[in-house]
Amino acid sequence: MEGTEGRDSSLAEGGRLAEGSSLSDLDEHITGCRACPRLVEWREEVARTKRAAFADWTYWGRPVPGFGPVDASLLVVGLAPAAHGANRTGRMFTGDRSGDVLYAALHDVGLASRATAVSADDGLELYGVRITSPVHCAPPANKPTPEERDTCRPWLVRELELLRPTLRAVVVLGAFGWQAALPALAEAGWAVPRPRPAFAHGARVTLRPSAGPPAKSLDVLGCFHVSQRNTFTGRLTPAMLRDVLRAAAETAGLPTPPDAEQHT
Repeated sequence: MEGTEGRDSSLAEGGRLAEGSSLSDLDEHITGCRACPRLVEWREEVARTKRAAFADWTYWGRPVPGFGPVDASLLVVGLAPAAHGANRTGRMFTGDRSGDVLYAALHDVGLASRATAVSADDGLELYGVRITSPVHCAPPANKPTPEERDTCRPWLVRELELLRPTLRAVVVLGAFGWQAALPALAEAGWAVPRPRPAFAHGARVTLRPSAGPPAKSLDVLGCFHVSQRNTFTGRLTPAMLRDVLRAAAETAGLPTPPDAEQHT
């Protein structure tokens, strides 16, 4: 994606990609976005200064696009790239502790080819599932502002629109993602109840299409975020995460192996 920094990234500033654009086109445009000055400054500063443990890495230092097949029937929505994770590797949830937990669970339920994610060229494949986030740049202290979330929303809306023909289930990790995903889903063609459903781990809501074909009903499931704060304290266990992913995969029509191994 050489040279995308200088490209027009007007989608996040009110423009739209052509209706016929593909997810690969969207991903390429995302990597050139500079709409949020605070995030641009932070992601690039982190990429310059690095963490000592990754001193020999060339950091990605740009917005991180979604990852997974273009015909995914299940979408996982996170929060934002980690400064020394996806902002370093250029792939969602790759190279950090949160990703270690997520990809291990995806592998356990048959949705990933391997249980670890260390770099964008490690050979990892996802089966029927795509991973994205409502904010595509690493934010200071892992806390994007509401304004940054809203500025980034058109990218998520367009991603959802492009996935509409195949998408059947969405897993949202954490309250921030939930608050970002529901308005985006409404803009992308699904009817979100009012008042909007509250986030909770295990929450589940079925959204009917508000626009015509090819959209179908969509189940949205809430799950605590795979942050170290949640996983180290036991608020979110691997079994809890697997249960949500398995339920979503079944709704999406994706095959999952029997839950024979009761990991903790």
